[in-house]
Amino acid sequence: MYSGDALATFRELGLRLQGNQPSIDGYGIWKGKLSTLPMGVKSLFTTPLLSWKGKLEVAAWLTKLGKLDTHQYDQISLREWIEANLRDPMVRNLFYSLLRTASYVAAPDLQAAGPVLKQLQNSLQGVLYLDRGWGALVDELREKASEYGVRFLTKSHVHCIEHQDGKVQQVLCEDGTKVKASHIVVTTPPSVAYQLVPRAEATALHTWKEQAMEVTAACLDVALRRLPKPKQQFVYGIDQPVFLSNQSRAAYLSEDGAQVVCVIKYQGRETNSEKDLQDLEQTLDLVQPGWRDELVVKQYLPKITVCHDFMHLQREENPGPAVPEIKGLYVAGEWASHGELLVDAATASAKRAVQHILSHEEMERRPYYEHRNIV
Repeated sequence: MYSGDALATFRELGLRLQGNQPSIDGYGIWKGKLSTLPMGVKSLFTTPLLSWKGKLEVAAWLTKLGKLDTHQYDQISLREWIEANLRDPMVRNLFYSLLRTASYVAAPDLQAAGPVLKQLQNSLQGVLYLDRGWGALVDELREKASEYGVRFLTKSHVHCIEHQDGKVQQVLCEDGTKVKASHIVVTTPPSVAYQLVPRAEATALHTWKEQAMEVTAACLDVALRRLPKPKQQFVYGIDQPVFLSNQSRAAYLSEDGAQVVCVIKYQGRETNSEKDLQDLEQTLDLVQPGWRDELVVKQYLPKITVCHDFMHLQREENPGPAVPEIKGLYVAGEWASHGELLVDAATASAKRAVQHILSHEEMERRPYYEHRNIV
């Protein structure tokens, strides 16, 4: 978890967020070999990946990146920004790798530069690896919600969100359960939100569904009794879209001390499950040779959804928070981004929906109080 809207929101809610910040010392894969990445002063001047001119250029950008106004690049592609602002070819390759990892997106010609540059700024402030993973955070959120009186309906599949005369009426479940509401926040993917709302083709939900571009990744998780190469725990692919991190180096993820290593391949529109697994295993072979001899368990997820849409240049509009054609209907989720990425987009969009609801309730109450004013 980077320093951003989500971290601030969860801290405001009082979540424990147990975990630690990992070391950023890392390696890069270039032409089938591992080399030290320029992640700090010492590694910058010792890495064989860069010429002296390249090292000076990276040093200059590390200095000014934190103060960069990223919003001025919201309307240009990531490739356009990199090619216009970075001179050294290897520095460009490094930035492509860093920005791909920060966003999980492998589409530099489509991705808007401003939001992912902002995400890189956040990453430079440090990252938090959560004890027991994201599931622990979800469990704690549920506990916190229950304390505030939230009622959960589980195992009740939603059939549709009924609306009439331009206003939401209720949520209708497949088992006949009805939940009447004047405000409904839909946090499903855009395609599912479209299916749940009758006559959605006449609303903004249609635009948001049509413009959405899903981001996916292949992921290989392994638990190893020990690391054959203990120093090689954090690796970026430079000339290939892969990333490896031993998350156990900072977070508590196993009861028996096994090292939990995650290897990711960022995917485009065309995917090949067998080829992706081969690439991920070859990455492990390079970084942790002999890992199979230390294997406790592994899990391969050939195509997991990272997010259901991202900030790309073919977007017609940013989704939400309100569906303008249906009063009381809102959307939230990592795809309902107004510039934020990943979990930051999820929390920011949820807060936008809540603020919209509160502002409308305030406007509805105001005429009553204004009527009672005595001048």
